[in-house]
Amino acid sequence: MMKLTIGKNLKRLRREKNITQDQLADILGVSYQSVSRWETGLCYPDIELLPTISDFFGVSVDKLIGVDKSIEQKKTEEYLESFQNAISQGNVYDCIAIARKGVSEYPNNFVLLNKLMYALFISGDEDGNIPEWKENEEKYDTEIIALGERIMKYCPDQNIRLEATARLAFHHCEMGRKTIGRAIFETLPSMEYCKESNIWWGLNDDEKLPYTRERIRKGYETMSAGIYLLLCYQQLPDEELIKIYEKKVKIDELVHDGHMDYYNWGNARFYCNYAKALARLSRYDEALRKLKIAVQCAIEFDNRPDKYRFSSLLFGEITISRTDFETDDDRTFMEIMKDKWFASSDFDKIRYTEDFKKLVAQLSNQ
Repeated sequence: MMKLTIGKNLKRLRREKNITQDQLADILGVSYQSVSRWETGLCYPDIELLPTISDFFGVSVDKLIGVDKSIEQKKTEEYLESFQNAISQGNVYDCIAIARKGVSEYPNNFVLLNKLMYALFISGDEDGNIPEWKENEEKYDTEIIALGERIMKYCPDQNIRLEATARLAFHHCEMGRKTIGRAIFETLPSMEYCKESNIWWGLNDDEKLPYTRERIRKGYETMSAGIYLLLCYQQLPDEELIKIYEKKVKIDELVHDGHMDYYNWGNARFYCNYAKALARLSRYDEALRKLKIAVQCAIEFDNRPDKYRFSSLLFGEITISRTDFETDDDRTFMEIMKDKWFASSDFDKIRYTEDFKKLVAQLSNQ
C-alpha cells in the first residue's frame, strides 16, 4: 500500500507560511479539528480539497501528498504490462485483480482506475467466454458507474476522461438505461472537431506524412466499424448485404495493396459472417469458399508471431505485438469459430457436407 505523507507535508508547509491551524481552517472552510487530524495522520483531506490546498501553498498535488512520481510511473508501467498480458489471453479476472492491486497502491492514479473500470465492464460481456457474465454485470454495476463518474469529474487527462465517458455511456445502455447513456454520449466531442481532424495545421513538415498515414488508417478503421454494424446487425436485405461484403473486400485490397491480412482476427469474423449471408441465400458453394478463408484467417491468427510487421502505401509500416490484442475470451480463435460461429443455424443446410466437416476438422486439429 502506498504510504502518503500528506500530514507531515501539510504541517511543514503551514509552518513555512507562518499560519496557525485555525487560520488554515478558515482559509479552507473546514474545522480546526479537520486540519489537526490531517496533520496527525488520522485521516486525509477530501480529494476535492487537494487542488485548493496545493494552490494555496504553491506546490503540486503530488508534492503535497508525498508521491514520488518517478516511482509511481515505473510501478504503473509494471501493472499495465501485467494487465496487457492478461487481457491478451482473455484472463479477465486476472485483469481485475491486477487493476485492484494497482489502485490499492495508487488510489488516485487515473490510468489504473480506468483499467479497473474496463476490466469490470468486460467481465459482464455476453459475447465473451464468461458463464457468470450476467451476475458480473449486476454485481459491478454500481462500481463501474462510480469509477466512470470519478474519472469524468477529476481526471486531468482528456483521452482517459473521454474513454471512460464513452464506456460509462455504453454501460448504461447495456443495463437498460438508454436515456442516461445517450445523454452521456451526447457530451462527447464530434469527429469534426477532434484533434485528428484539425492538428495538421500545427504540424512540422517531417510530421505530416506519418500523421496523414495514421489518419487514413484511423479513417479506414472507422469506416470498417460502420460497415460491420450494417452487416452484423443485418440492417439491409441479404441481397444488398452481399454487395456490401463485395465492396468491403475491394476496400481491403485497396488499403493493403492487394494482400490479405491473415493476422487480423476481424477478417476471420468477416468471412464467417459473409458465408452466413451467402448460406441464407442458398448460395452454399460460395459460402463454403468464404468459410475456407475464414478458417485460414483463424489458424494464422492463433499462430501469429509475438511481433510482426505489415506495410502498405496508404498506411506505411506498422508493427504489431501479439499482446496488443484484447479479449474477454480465453479460448483460441479457432475454438471460438468452431464452437460458436460455426454453430449458427445459417449453416444448418451445409453442416453435414464433407467440405464443412473438413473445415471443422481443420479447426479441431491445429
